[in-house]
Amino acid sequence: MIVFRGDFRHILPVIPSGSRQDIVNASLISSYLSQQCKVYQLTKNMRLTVGSDTSAIQQTMNFAKWLFDIGEGKLGGSNDGETIIDIPNDLLIRPGNGPGSLIEFVYPSILEDSNILVYFQERAILTPKNEVVGKINDRLLALFLGDEVEYLSSYKLCESEFIDDQFDVILYLPNVLNDLKVPDYM
Repeated sequence: MIVFRGDFRHILPVIPSGSRQDIVNASLISSYLSQQCKVYQLTKNMRLTVGSDTSAIQQTMNFAKWLFDIGEGKLGGSNDGETIIDIPNDLLIRPGNGPGSLIEFVYPSILEDSNILVYFQERAILTPKNEVVGKINDRLLALFLGDEVEYLSSYKLCESEFIDDQFDVILYLPNVLNDLKVPDYM
């Protein structure tokens, strides 16, 4: 028995130089295995509703349904790959209250609460473009005192740096350079 989980619309397979059709054909849903699968859908989001009052649960459920309808292509009329979707006013950032007000809304009291471990675990700003992520990150980092430090990783070594020493390829495989520790609970 194999269990697949997740929303397979979110992360499609990467097909270098592939067309839209190539990507769809490489997905799990297009696989011959999908005919053998039983699909079960979860209907209650326990994580978002635990400890909430009835009105908050209803508001969360309405938002979840709205997001699901976007993913299913049910909003915005006929969808030929491009459509216009009305965003509720409470989710919009109006001119004049751009990223600064969004940061203040998502991260209130960031300087005072940044030492609390769950503070950042309970908050996130999602954007569709990396360019916007960079701008938001720059504004957030500018709030903190001290020097900014950037850590880079590499998937390969420059062998010319080992002129005097013996270069042992086995010691520097990509899985060693980018050793990811997966927590036991995952």
